[in-house]
Amino acid sequence: MELLSVPYEQKFIMRNLMELYQYDTSIYEEEHDNDVNEYGLYDYKYIDHYWTEEGRYPIFVVHSGKLAGFVLVREIKGEDAFSMAEFFILRKYRGQGLGKQAATTVFKRFKGKWVVAWLENNLPAQAFWIKTIAEYSGDNFTETTSQGKPALQFYS
Repeated sequence: MELLSVPYEQKFIMRNLMELYQYDTSIYEEEHDNDVNEYGLYDYKYIDHYWTEEGRYPIFVVHSGKLAGFVLVREIKGEDAFSMAEFFILRKYRGQGLGKQAATTVFKRFKGKWVVAWLENNLPAQAFWIKTIAEYSGDNFTETTSQGKPALQFYS
């Protein structure tokens, strides 16, 4: 497993993967937040910010030379913390430990305070993050909320 920073020239690949991610997570969104636009796209509104704003890090997850997902990390201004803004592993790679490996590698790369949130209805994400962060932090985390979503806070 490798984590590769996404250059601007590959932003279109990230945008394509983001559509798959948003489709997967649309079942957990509020009804008004999970519709495609007139072009049949979800069109993630923050994607360009990862190449135009400081403190945002777009990362591809690569497994055996193939794209397997992505991670979007951002610094939370005013809190001196990192956020797992978006995290996606393609379905064919789930359940193999790749997500856990990617998450813990990201935590090691970005040392400091972390806040990881998920959609309240997304019980698979909740289970994944609680297990992964508990193992990574040695059960040294705090349950909290972030932007109205359940979250975990810990230090890497």
